[in-house]
Amino acid sequence: MKKVKAFAPCHITGFFEIFDQSADASHVGSRGAGVSLTEGVETTTMVTKSSKNSLQVKINGSVSNSARVSHHVVNTFRRLLKETEKLVITVEHYTKVPIGAGFGTSGAAALSLTLALNEAFDLGMSKIEAAQLAHKVEVECRTGLGTVIAETFGGLEIRVKAGAPGIGEIQRVAMPRDVVVACLFFAPLPTRKFLTDEEACRRINELGGKLVDRLVEEPDFINFMKFSRQFAEHVGLITSKVRSVLKAADETNFICSMPMFGESVFTLIERKHTEKLLEIFRKFDAEKILVSEIDHVGARLLQ
Repeated sequence: MKKVKAFAPCHITGFFEIFDQSADASHVGSRGAGVSLTEGVETTTMVTKSSKNSLQVKINGSVSNSARVSHHVVNTFRRLLKETEKLVITVEHYTKVPIGAGFGTSGAAALSLTLALNEAFDLGMSKIEAAQLAHKVEVECRTGLGTVIAETFGGLEIRVKAGAPGIGEIQRVAMPRDVVVACLFFAPLPTRKFLTDEEACRRINELGGKLVDRLVEEPDFINFMKFSRQFAEHVGLITSKVRSVLKAADETNFICSMPMFGESVFTLIERKHTEKLLEIFRKFDAEKILVSEIDHVGARLLQ
């Protein structure tokens, strides 16, 4: 049996522009901007030779029959293997981050899994080549467009050219060391639903690209938050719960926005101001607060 662990940071997208017209999934993606978290998805893969093929996926210790992205990744790797031998594959994802709440967990799961399986199967792909497979899976499953390239490299990034890692291009935004990500989450919003909704896509592309260009001209984390809020207001997905938190934060001059896509609130904030913001968050739900450092390394093997 071969056991491999890998990690990919979770990621919050503040705003983006869709590029989905190419027939090649590696050229499909988004221009946009977002931030990677030190909280993410740790994936352990165990591969054993057997008399028949089987796959089990666990999320936080529980068997999952709905982990479509993970199944797609494993099936992609099976097709790459030259050997015809049967394999028992066990995949264990672990994350403290809520799934479906706008934190890029599906992308982090796909990316950490591709890195782990590449090592487990000894395929010899580079990190970029493995990440390209994860990107294609996300695109094909309609669970993300630019999350994987962002999580591959980490930091506060501007995705200036759409596409998979190695094809798309990112620009890093310099960050003060004392800035953290503070979030309050309520419920999932299905990314697939919005990426297949023509009206939602029209509103996204009406403004997303313009904000990318503005952030390239004025790259700092405060502008990222301002533009993220402007985008969220324009796209029109802010729920009543999120609106209540945004209003309370506005009244104390904290710039918050809504992740794309999740019924959540987030901001980038200097550490010394965090407690004051968390006091506001606690009034809405003290049990669903997440504070994370920014991951500047990106996805990597853990052993």
